[in-house]
Parts: sequence; C-alpha cells; structure tokens
Amino acid sequence: MTDDSSRGSRDAPTNNRLRRRHFLQTAGVTLGGIWAASTASAAVDSKQVHTQAFDGNEWTLSWREEFDTGSIDQGVWNFETGNNDGWGNNELQYYQRENAWIENDQLVIEAREQGVDGYEYTSARMTTAGKYEKQYGRVDVRARLPQGQGIWPAIWMLGADIGSVGWPNCGEIDIMELIGSDVDTVHGTIHGPSYSGGNSIGGSYTNGSFADAYHVFQLTWYPDAIKFFVDGQHYFTVTLYDVQDSGYEWVFDNGSFFLILNVAVGGDWPGYPDASTSFPQRMEVDYIRVYDWV
Repeated sequence: MTDDSSRGSRDAPTNNRLRRRHFLQTAGVTLGGIWAASTASAAVDSKQVHTQAFDGNEWTLSWREEFDTGSIDQGVWNFETGNNDGWGNNELQYYQRENAWIENDQLVIEAREQGVDGYEYTSARMTTAGKYEKQYGRVDVRARLPQGQGIWPAIWMLGADIGSVGWPNCGEIDIMELIGSDVDTVHGTIHGPSYSGGNSIGGSYTNGSFADAYHVFQLTWYPDAIKFFVDGQHYFTVTLYDVQDSGYEWVFDNGSFFLILNVAVGGDWPGYPDASTSFPQRMEVDYIRVYDWV
C-alpha cells in the first residue's frame, strides 16, 4: 500500500491525470513510448523494417530474434542454472544449458524427467538481462506450448533494476503463462509492490489447446497502460489509474525490462507432475519481434 502523499508526487509526471485518463479511454490507449535499449544486438535489417497498424497505433519493427542462425546467440541470451531454492515457487526442476537448442529455425526449451544433482526434472531458463533491455512498445512472441499436469511454461519480463530494488518492486510482466493441466487457457499478468503472487493483476484467454498449434502472444506497453493479446485478439488491459486507485504503486515507468523464457516443472500454482504427466515436454519459440510506436 502507498499513502496519499506519495500518490500526489507520482501523478505529477502524467501532466494532468484526469485529462490523460480521458485521452486513454477515448483513444483506446494510444500513448507513445520511449525505448531505452541497452544494446543493438539482433538489429533489424533495414529492408525488413515495416510499419503496421495494431492496437490503434502504427508500429515499426525495431528488434527481432528469429532463432535462424543455427545456435543460440550468447550475445543476446544468458542461461540461469540450478534450482535456486525452487525459484520462489517451490519448483522441482534443475535448470541447465543442455535443455535448450535451435531446431528447424526454432528455439526449443525441453523439460525432462531426468535426475541431476538430486532433482528429478531438468529444463532451461533463458534471459536477456544486461544484453537486451527495453521500455515501452510492443512485443510479439510466436510459440507452441507444452502441456501436462505440473508443466508451467512462461514468456515474461522483469525490471532491469531487480538487483537493486528486488522483486516485486522491480515489476514483472507475464506476457504468457500456461498451467499445463489447463492447456486451453493462457494468462497475462503484472506484479508489483503489494500486488504480487496470489495478489497479482491479470486476465486470461481461452481458445482451444495451445499445445496443438503455434500462437502469437502479444503485449503493448505504454507509460499509462499494459495490454495483452493472443493472435491479435485483445483480452486484458491494466492501467496506471487502475493500480493507483487500488492504493498501489505503478512501477512500469521506472526503466527498462529484460525478457525471460522458461519451462518450470511443479510449483505452488501449477501443482506437481503425476502419473498422467508425460515427458519430455517442449516449448517451441518461432520468433520474438519488438516494435516501436510511431
């Protein structure tokens, strides 16, 4: 919770909160964004830059990861390894580099029933921390998801200041999460101070099995709002005003965020594998494309 005195100073940068709220509602959240990339890795070929309409705005492709170079680009991706005390969720997997590779111009992250270092399962967790970090804009990720009781794939972002302010003060944006026992439904969520874990803010989208075909999981991120889509279909919006009116702090205008891709096994939210869970399970990512608002 934040008190009223702190809310007054936080609202000042919006330059008249009521006017901006009216603009947000009437323009369908069409506020522009300022990008702050830490590197120019995976720069877009000028011949492939194009402008397209989406979410009431025009967008220009500014960064892409097509996974078409035959190997994972270590100039873009880090691997987090180990179990790290269950990563805060009582997860069961041991993350290792060996569980991710490029196959047919796609990234594969594979969860296995495999004993390593006292753990019964392995998988992989990749981040762009310190290598590719952005603030505001649009992110598209085309992927096919795994399934099964206790399987938990995620495509998400964390604030780059996590090392200094910690979680959840850094902010977390979950572009897509799926609980493997409910393979027809994906979730888009934000976490911040006092609204994290079971108190997070989010929505869900149901549309048949996400393990049977590729889908594009999309996010548009403005200074005042974050919107979630699947295959161009909008399903949830959260605004700065929603969060502040609930007495919380909006931390999604504090700086850049980095990307994370992982498949967890077990955890407090999805539960744990049982006799019905088959291994291996793969998340296959065709591309990640990032756009600037024009």
